[in-house]
Amino acid sequence: MTNLLDGQLTNNQLLHRYYPLVDELNIPRETVKLLLLELCNEVNYNLYLHLDDLVDQEIRKKFDKMIVRILEHEPLNYVLGFAWFYGHKFIVDETVLIPRYETEELVSNILNYLDNKFKDYKEIKAVDIGTGSGAIAISIAKEEAKVKMSASDISQEAVNTASKNATLNEVDIDFKCGNMLDPFIEANSKFDLIICNPPYIPQDEDLEVSVKEFEPHLALFGGSDGLKYYREVFDNCQKILNKNALLAFEIGWNQKEVLLQEVRKRLVNSKAEVIKDINGKDRMLFVEIAGE
Repeated sequence: MTNLLDGQLTNNQLLHRYYPLVDELNIPRETVKLLLLELCNEVNYNLYLHLDDLVDQEIRKKFDKMIVRILEHEPLNYVLGFAWFYGHKFIVDETVLIPRYETEELVSNILNYLDNKFKDYKEIKAVDIGTGSGAIAISIAKEEAKVKMSASDISQEAVNTASKNATLNEVDIDFKCGNMLDPFIEANSKFDLIICNPPYIPQDEDLEVSVKEFEPHLALFGGSDGLKYYREVFDNCQKILNKNALLAFEIGWNQKEVLLQEVRKRLVNSKAEVIKDINGKDRMLFVEIAGE
């Protein structure tokens, strides 16, 4: 293979040098461009204004190291060590799932619900179950001052990463390590809002190499049908909910009907709504629990 690291190149030439390689490996060209863009942004260097300039040598050194990992199908955000979510920066590594753009829509809809359902509340007690990097919990806490946020994850490593992200984003969140709702049931905690973006991929589903080989399986797979953790929340949520409460979930695009059946069966007298994402797919489930 031609040595791709030799010679001085412009930014544009560097990108085009790697495009045929990533094409061969079924890696999107956009990944190469985003890698160089983020490295340039770190030093306030506008890539698009300098596409025909020679690559800065410090940026080139970092790029040369990182592109090797990209060519091995490692996700870009793990290579960079961070991801952007809802306009905020989050540390990510192999201990946590990379926050997805689609999940930003869940945050937006939760904030809309808070404005309507809890508009007269001075404080809204919320908990994010299976928080991972903390992206959802932290984003909501930053956007809505009335929210007093707690969060849990079964992985202590994930909790450690989420805690770092809370510090990075200057929000105060009560993190606990434990399975699903268990830490809060044990503590006799009460909440107005439960948020959960659980693992919802069926165990035998085929995934992209970058996801299957690098992202934590604990945060991906939700049992044989992908619904294991939803059922667990439905069955136990009322142990930690106040009256007039709300449940908010991200769901798989094809799980609407079966989840609505589960809600009707397990949460009698509740009101459920499934919201479509920007692509017209059913991706968010909201369940209102009425007060007595």
